[in-house]
Amino acid sequence: MAKLLSGKEVAAALAEELKQRVSALAARGVTPRLAVLRVGERADDLSYERGIKKRAETLGVLAETTVFPDTVSADELIAGIERMNADPAVHGILLFRPLPGELKREEARIVAHISPEKDVDGGTEPSLAGVFTGTQAGWCPCTPEACMAVLAHYGIDPAGKKAVVIGRSTVVGKPLAMLLLEKNATVTVCHSKTPDLAAVARGADILVSAAGKAGLVTKDFVSEGQVLLDVSVNWDAAENKLCGDAVFNEVEPVVAAVTPVPGGIGAVTNTILLSHVIKSAERMG
Repeated sequence: MAKLLSGKEVAAALAEELKQRVSALAARGVTPRLAVLRVGERADDLSYERGIKKRAETLGVLAETTVFPDTVSADELIAGIERMNADPAVHGILLFRPLPGELKREEARIVAHISPEKDVDGGTEPSLAGVFTGTQAGWCPCTPEACMAVLAHYGIDPAGKKAVVIGRSTVVGKPLAMLLLEKNATVTVCHSKTPDLAAVARGADILVSAAGKAGLVTKDFVSEGQVLLDVSVNWDAAENKLCGDAVFNEVEPVVAAVTPVPGGIGAVTNTILLSHVIKSAERMG
């Protein structure tokens, strides 16, 4: 039976330290403030927003939402971003993506207007450049950082290990590969064109699946002694529940440790986001 790597446990441990830092900021008259920008009323955005606000409240972070109609133009949305950039009381900006409708075509241009100092979601090019160069420019995307927090909490050192990351997005796969490299893992990044993906996955000491494809990782992808981080959150219509990429009942008896879905990496991601807001408040004073 695999050890369950509970994200809730990791988030709780991180929260204790973050609350102390928020108290220190309060003594200086500073309240960490996150500006949440949402276009329209998509159910997944609303769910994400509720989760962020619930966690923010427990940490003492102020999370305020500005809602734009579905009919908002790119320039109007950019103007809203620039207002948040100019507001010294705002320490972080979170723009829900993907943007709906015609805005999606201009998403890169819109996101580029977020100040790198306030890009706590790690979506701008300066933030991604900072991940790839190992510098402190901008912010690391939250999900890859959450993966590393889980490994650290459970004492899993990537140094000298073979890590396989399934997924090459700039949101998870690529930045996570860089973080693992920084910790001296030997990293292979796989994707839909990788020949014999299952065989490559079986050879990993640390296997990360961020493909966003339910049922992808079966017992053929795993081997004894592995650590499996299942990053994706998918919807299983047949079972009417959330699931990861892994067929949990198949992989759990084989691997040494695994993150559940839900309750794994996703449970840490919001806390990482808010830790960025707190750190930004500390930097900006």
